[in-house]
Amino acid sequence: MTKLSRHRRLSQGTSGQIVELLRRDALTIDEIATAIGVTRTAVRAQLGALQQHGDVEQRGLRRGPSKPARIYGVTAEAELLLSRAYVPILTQLLHVLTNRMPRREFDAVMREVGRGLMTGHAIPTGTLRERVLAASALLNDLGGTTEVEEEGGHFLIRGHGCPIAATTAKYPEACNAMESLLREFLGHSVTKCCDQYERRRCCFQVANGRARAHAR
Repeated sequence: MTKLSRHRRLSQGTSGQIVELLRRDALTIDEIATAIGVTRTAVRAQLGALQQHGDVEQRGLRRGPSKPARIYGVTAEAELLLSRAYVPILTQLLHVLTNRMPRREFDAVMREVGRGLMTGHAIPTGTLRERVLAASALLNDLGGTTEVEEEGGHFLIRGHGCPIAATTAKYPEACNAMESLLREFLGHSVTKCCDQYERRRCCFQVANGRARAHAR
């Protein structure tokens, strides 16, 4: 499931109602069913799907009239997905950094940020094409919509938008973070070729040749 479809699940329909309740307090299945006026079976089915995607977790047990009942709450990952504060905070942080740092130092910081984004991601194996396809999938998981093309002896990861457009509009150095992430992920030379005009579109070129050492 993509992040966009997960966001829709978390904010719409019965599952959205359940998530909104659980963001306020950890509740039992009976408490959820009573609050939104659906059956226990319907709540249990929705909770199962939300748990499967890491959006809801069991928080323990609560004493009941006959036996303890499980209580559920929203995960930190789901809270992160629903938050609208991160983009404005990040944009303001970049504004402060650009005012306090030389441009060259700011660029180096953004590249270090990109390399740090590799944490938790396994380096792909296989042919260069297979690894480039994995890199495209990684960008899609981060909110992009990309596909792989071959052009002039190179691979192009071409996007139909930009997952960090809110920041790259004013701070194009933010693209360097994504470039460094892909270079670290692929262990191969990557060069950004993003469209910075009108509607911003990501584009990264991967040379179809021998891998070279990561730039540091």
